[in-house]
Amino acid sequence: MIQISESAQAHFRKLIEREALPGLGVRLSAVRPGTPGADVRLEFAEPGDLLGDEWAVDCEGFTLWLEAASVKFLDGAQIDYEARATGGQLQIRAPRIKGEAPGADASLVEQVNWLVEHEINPQLAQHRGHVAVDSITAEGEVYLRFGGGCHGCGMADVTLKQGIEKTLMTKVPGVTAVRDATDHASGMAPYISRDPAA
Repeated sequence: MIQISESAQAHFRKLIEREALPGLGVRLSAVRPGTPGADVRLEFAEPGDLLGDEWAVDCEGFTLWLEAASVKFLDGAQIDYEARATGGQLQIRAPRIKGEAPGADASLVEQVNWLVEHEINPQLAQHRGHVAVDSITAEGEVYLRFGGGCHGCGMADVTLKQGIEKTLMTKVPGVTAVRDATDHASGMAPYISRDPAA
């Protein structure tokens, strides 16, 4: 399940002993799991802080509590502590925290949503933009709505045809076309204005 090195356990034990609170442990949870922005949260937890459905990992001198909803995303995680001359560094590796790409047997909707969330939107975020899947037809046409800096952007058509459509049609069998369902005239903060005079 989760591997905690002896040096990490010793580090936590030292911090817990310093706090001198009965039953104090460490709680680990996944924040925004299954998304590209997923991260881990590690915090002290007293018995009164627990919800009651946490998974307990017995360590030497304390308990590591795993938030129940985070367990599948933290499976296989490794926690290590490296002592250094200037202090130390705690490292947490959670290979499943961002989720796992759907397999070839997953539905068209699942595959498109995964690619949009994990590959396309992180690229668009560089220009303060994002897209959301509006609908997918039975014929494999994907309709997207642009938001943020992409909403009203003069390069949205190029981004759609040369970037997003190419990616989806190459990586998701069954996608036949990608269409823009956005009312770009209502965009408030486009990355590149559509009006050449602006």
